[in-house]
Amino acid sequence: MKSEKISELTTNRLSVYLRCLNTLAAAGIKTISSQALAEQFNLNSAQIRKDLGYFGEFGVRGVGYYVADLRAHITKILGLDKPHRVGIVGAGRLGTALANYRGFSKSNFTVVAIFDDDEEKIGRRIGEDEIAIHNVKRMPLVVKQQSIDVMVIAVPARVAQKVLNQIMSAGIKAILNFAPAPLSARLDVKVKTVDLTTSLESLSFFLARPQSKVTTTRTHKQQFEKLDEINEQELK
Repeated sequence: MKSEKISELTTNRLSVYLRCLNTLAAAGIKTISSQALAEQFNLNSAQIRKDLGYFGEFGVRGVGYYVADLRAHITKILGLDKPHRVGIVGAGRLGTALANYRGFSKSNFTVVAIFDDDEEKIGRRIGEDEIAIHNVKRMPLVVKQQSIDVMVIAVPARVAQKVLNQIMSAGIKAILNFAPAPLSARLDVKVKTVDLTTSLESLSFFLARPQSKVTTTRTHKQQFEKLDEINEQELK
């Protein structure tokens, strides 16, 4: 792999490529060129080659990419070749919904524990897998016992930083945050925030504009070209 900085935008696109390759594999397609991949999924062929080029040479001249091999390579690059065990802090509606979400297993993630400070919820079990709700004070112990390496924050914004501090103290370095709050983490800890409100407000903006003034046909290719521009600015 090249020593230059790999941006989060690049890894986000790798995830998209993996989904496309999964679709191709399910359809029985064995090989595909970057151009054909781009055309079929409205991507950017030059961007595909550039992103993959950070990690090695995967194409074969005159053939393109072997779908199965490239899937395996990207899966390993993204660290999805090994299972990840997930804990959720917050046993409210969002936390419960996330615990019941079956899509995690497709990417080798398994929810194994939920944490809360509500005595009425502690001890209950959630969903078909009967995931136990633990007292948040027992987080360090449960993290160790269950080998948890990813944590999800699904609590109100007012307590999100406190929860993040508890998670970091338990030794977790990868956190997905659903709380609408800016969080401060150590440099060796990665926090990725999913802001549902911002996304909804963006949709509201779209609805508030006359349709003739809103571009609605932007392709994935154009989106990736814009992301690449941002990426280049980040690396300067």
